[in-house]
Amino acid sequence: MGRKVTGREVKNYNVIARGLHWGSAIIIIGMFAAGLWMVDLSYYSEWYRTAPHWHKSVGLLLGLVTLFRIVWKLVTVSPVLDGKALEKQAAALAHGVMYLLLLILFISGYLISTADGRAIDVFDWFAVPGAGALFDGQADLAGEVHFYTAWTLIVLAGIHALAALKHHLIDKDNTLRKMIGASK
Repeated sequence: MGRKVTGREVKNYNVIARGLHWGSAIIIIGMFAAGLWMVDLSYYSEWYRTAPHWHKSVGLLLGLVTLFRIVWKLVTVSPVLDGKALEKQAAALAHGVMYLLLLILFISGYLISTADGRAIDVFDWFAVPGAGALFDGQADLAGEVHFYTAWTLIVLAGIHALAALKHHLIDKDNTLRKMIGASK
């Protein structure tokens, strides 16, 4: 194994962390938009069955990627955060909350999709067994949780993006550059 590297010696997030970050961001935004679009589909729409199948499949795969991302974050060294102490605490809290919101989305999506006992078919590659109804009104309650959690995540991600832009444009520090691999 290589030598132990401290956070102060690492200037950028590693290429895997950057890829996971930007890939997840694009998928989460796309899933949010698709979710809003899907709820208005009528039974007679050609997308009525296809869109939810894709949403569930991508969601489950994103869940696996997110679990890998959490493990990757725990076993690799990240650069030190820039900013004032309160900004660093807010950033750490926001990241933790975003991961928690993602986990709530995955669980609530699973509970919506499997309330009737059916498995979730992931792109015809494999199926995730359904748990069935664990409590009364499961699909409805999980649907409400899923909806409000998705909105909360999108708002928090927007604040996260604005904070990165503030660091880049106003503070002129390396916060955004570290996530694109181009710090000074």
